[in-house]
This record gives sequence, C-alpha cells and structure tokens, in this order.
Amino acid sequence: MSTFPKLQGILFIVLASVLWSTSGFFAKSPQLEAWPIEERGVVLSFWRALFALTLMVPWIRRPRFAWGMIPMALLFAAMNWSYLTALVTGPPANAIWLQNLAPVWVMVFSVFVLKEKAIARDWWMLSFSASGVLFILLFQFANQSVTSHLSAILAVLSGIFYAGVILCLRMLRNEDSAWLIAFNHLATALVMAPWALSNARYPEGTTWLMFAAFGMFQMGLPYLLFARGLRTTPGPIASVLTLLEPILLPIWIHLAWRNAPGYEPPAWWTLVGGGLILVGLLIRFVPWRGRRGP
Repeated sequence: MSTFPKLQGILFIVLASVLWSTSGFFAKSPQLEAWPIEERGVVLSFWRALFALTLMVPWIRRPRFAWGMIPMALLFAAMNWSYLTALVTGPPANAIWLQNLAPVWVMVFSVFVLKEKAIARDWWMLSFSASGVLFILLFQFANQSVTSHLSAILAVLSGIFYAGVILCLRMLRNEDSAWLIAFNHLATALVMAPWALSNARYPEGTTWLMFAAFGMFQMGLPYLLFARGLRTTPGPIASVLTLLEPILLPIWIHLAWRNAPGYEPPAWWTLVGGGLILVGLLIRFVPWRGRRGP
C-alpha cells in the first residue's frame, strides 16, 4: 500500500476524533438553558440522532435486517441518553473519560463471558483504567452534589452501553457500516421521541442550526470519516488516535464557555483519574516498537 492512502486514513480518523470531541461544546451551550436540565439529555439525544440520520441515509448501500441489530440499536440509544445526560448534569471531563472505559468493558466481557484469551497488556489496561475510574468516583462522591453523583454513574453506564454497541458491531461486521449507523440513529430518534416531544417545546431561531450541526457534524460525519479511515489504518493505531476526543473535549468547552455562569473547570481528581485511564489505554493499543506478541 502506498503512503498516501495510509496518511489519508489517519487524517480521516484524526478529523473524526476532533469532531466527536465537540460534543461538550454543543451540550454545554447557554442556548440550551430553555430546557430543564433533567430533560436536556433526552432532547439532545433525539435531535442529534434525527439530524445525524439525514446525513447518513445517502451513504447506505446494502440495507439488510439482522436480529443482532435490535440489541445494538437499543444499546446505542441508551448510550446516547446516558452520556448526554451525564455531560449536561455533571463535569464534562468526567463523562467523556468514564465513557472511554468501553474497551475495558469489552475486554472484561470477552474474557469472562466469551472465554477469549487475554494478553498481558489487557490486564495492564484493566488495572490502570480501574484505578482511574475508582479515583474519579471516590473524590466525586466525596466532594460533589447528588446530581454529580448521578452524572458519574450515568457516565460509567454509557461506557458499558458503548461496549455493548462495539460487541454488536463486531458480530455484524459483514453488514454495511453506513446502514448500521443509520439504523442506530433511527432507533435512537424513535425511542427518544415520546419524551423529547411530549412537552411541545421545539428549537427556535439559531438553535435549529446548532442542533443540525450537532447531529450532522459532531455525530454523523465523524462516523463516516472513521469508517473510511479504518480501511487503511490498523485498529490499534485508530484506537490511540480516538483518544484525542477525551483530551480535546474539555479544551473546547473552556475556550467557548469559560465565561458562562455555569462553567466549571475539570477537577484535579478528574485530571488524575483521566490520566490513569489514558495510560492504560495507551499501554493496550500503542504498537510499541520491539514488543513481541499481539
């Protein structure tokens, strides 16, 4: 393979990670103050999925139903709701780092349920990541409000749901990726619609544009770019590149909304815990030179 396709694939994955990292920029926007905070996660999940779906439909090539798509779609909807609710009700950095535990949950399920063989780097990842999440939760529960406690729990759940989506996608790997992603967003919109639309509150003015950008450019387009980048980029390298998302997310929020009344910078325990999770993921996925074995 020539160098250009490899560089192009890496560029696509980097761009996808950067776009994914803007979720906090949208979710923490002062424009959303019109919605009660307890409803905001459902509202964001619905509109983001709906607008992402409009971008995905033209890319579908082989639509075909498989029973494994049902649990995948339900897990995807639950992941969206739990993550966005955690994002708007608690520290955004906590939400994104705790959701990025998904590879750890995949490893735990694969080893203890599917009886797959683990390698040494899997256990190092598990040790560092578990230490990181326990560090975050310990200080979060000791120093923050009950609302933040719930946010942390939802963030952990979002990572578990995300792991379920990954396992389902692994099972459905022979299906059209654009079709699977579109189906997930359709299911999310349908599941969230009764709650999101029940209060008869709709976006107004520029909020329509913000929701459209949230769905199309933060959610839909990155999935297309990531799928395209995976064609020429090895999985371990792609996994490392996606770590740009949790690193950049609090930076965008700080740059955009640091002067907003409700802005809170990441707590020191989030930085320490997130660093431990990052180390664990890097140990697992970085293709270290001179390393033997898988």
